[in-house]
Amino acid sequence: MPMPGKYSLQPALITVADQIGFLKQFFSNCFRKGFEWTEFFRQAYNVGYRSTGIIALTGFILGFVLTLQSEPTMKQFGATSMISGMVSISVMREIGPVIVALICAGKISSSIGAELGSMNVTEQIDAMEVSGANPMQYLVVTRILACTIMIPLLTIFADVIALLGGFTATNLGGAMNPWLYFYKATTALEFADVIPSFIKTILFGFTIGFVGCYKGFHSNRGTESVGIAANSAVVTASVWIIIIDAIVVQFTNMFVYA
Repeated sequence: MPMPGKYSLQPALITVADQIGFLKQFFSNCFRKGFEWTEFFRQAYNVGYRSTGIIALTGFILGFVLTLQSEPTMKQFGATSMISGMVSISVMREIGPVIVALICAGKISSSIGAELGSMNVTEQIDAMEVSGANPMQYLVVTRILACTIMIPLLTIFADVIALLGGFTATNLGGAMNPWLYFYKATTALEFADVIPSFIKTILFGFTIGFVGCYKGFHSNRGTESVGIAANSAVVTASVWIIIIDAIVVQFTNMFVYA
């Protein structure tokens, strides 16, 4: 028993153990027979296609504003021709993946947490187990894999739209050939800029799906727990996105840019 008035690590350790067990169940069910392809494609549609609108708007504004903010400073150094390369590197390497992941954490992770939390409250998950279905394989595996695959694709889509936004901002004060703009933007990128960022988006997608499913599956029985699960999923996923980003940047600087 912990001493009164003192902080105990027991609840935190129990939560970590539950998450590790949940992760083991996920991987064990990934390789079982009877994968739910229909549910997987439905979740991929919900995660990917239904998020393209907000992702496109965010990407365009991101490239547009970044170009407008950088142009006065670059003009002072006579380096306006390097704006397109600077925007592409900034968006591709860091800003694009993180912003897209945070938006998806607010939209997708909360939706998954609320959906599974509602199913848990109404005992639909228990009914699936009683009927012989595998809720872990049907509900969790499909959602996590859909997020893991679709978040990187959404990030690539946002990066392209961000370049279009940058091109639009560049042509507000003058005319620039689109082929020249995109040539400068793409040639400024290197292999070391693209691959670490792509790997990072895969980790972001897995985190968003895993946190949403875990919070929904482990929500308490009660109507308030649905909102708590959705809110907790957003906060937890956002924090983990920042932590993963910091870790990946450190490894990238040590092994790729060294």
